Amino acid sequence: MTPMSVRTPASETSDSGAAHRAGFACFVGRPNAGKSTLTNALVGQKVAITSNRPQTTRHTVRGIVHRPDAQLVLVDTPGLHKPRTLLGERLNDVVRTTWAEVDVIGFCLPADQKVGPGDTYIAKELAGIKKTPKVAIVTKTDLVDSKRLAEQLIAVDRLGQELGIEWAEIVPVSATGGKQVQLVADLLIPLMPQSPPLYPEGDLTDEPEMVMVAELIREAALEGVRDELPHSIAVVVEEMIPREDRPADKPLLDIHANVYIERPSQKGIIIGPKGSRLKEVGTKSRKHIEALLGTPVFLDLHVKVAKDWQRDPKQLRKLGF
Repeated sequence: MTPMSVRTPASETSDSGAAHRAGFACFVGRPNAGKSTLTNALVGQKVAITSNRPQTTRHTVRGIVHRPDAQLVLVDTPGLHKPRTLLGERLNDVVRTTWAEVDVIGFCLPADQKVGPGDTYIAKELAGIKKTPKVAIVTKTDLVDSKRLAEQLIAVDRLGQELGIEWAEIVPVSATGGKQVQLVADLLIPLMPQSPPLYPEGDLTDEPEMVMVAELIREAALEGVRDELPHSIAVVVEEMIPREDRPADKPLLDIHANVYIERPSQKGIIIGPKGSRLKEVGTKSRKHIEALLGTPVFLDLHVKVAKDWQRDPKQLRKLGF
């Protein structure tokens, strides 16, 4: 679904008498700026994959925050970066398309890293989007002391002034420490249009289950692999089917998925000695998948080579990009 806000007359009110607001916010920032972690903290559940490897988000995951007077739909985008591959170019296109369609943009800058060329590159792009309100969110505040945090807040304010961006708010947050997470929502909601809820109560994301399952497997596969591998891993869930002849109180879901890498030499890294690494990936991801789907799962994983898929339009299409 394309993010789209339904504007309604001021008469649309919640039970408290205040106008109900609903709309789309997206978090942008360079890779590994804490966007996915913040999305998960606001939703209160894992809806976006997180990793200490940059560039882990490849789909715009929508997390949904429900409040009595508002609904905030969070669109998590890949980190904008100078692309080196066709995949990189496509990820950047996803970011720019999303920016053009949301009600508010949250620009994430980590507190523990100085404002650098990557941040300026993104801020220059944001400066060209005139009408959409922009909130600067200084993330990872648990990693710095108060002096360093103050310096970062001043640097972010200065960045806005230099490029002609008027920040609607500048807010520090620690998503892992749970500090000021709700304040982020409090500041984004008033910037949303008046609207009835856009999604049913209880929905936390509109990401298809198969996509989320693939992302959870990829997250587990990313853990502990060498630096050259993160961008080379793609996961496709081929099928998810309930096991036949199971008693109603003991269901089992069979999931068959392929982990794709780019070169035969990478196969050994993913599989590990005597299959130990792949087994660990299966065990870790299965726990998260069972929590997500609420049912026991049998996970069948295979590793396949899709030569240089990041640069091949045909392969990218096949892998869902």
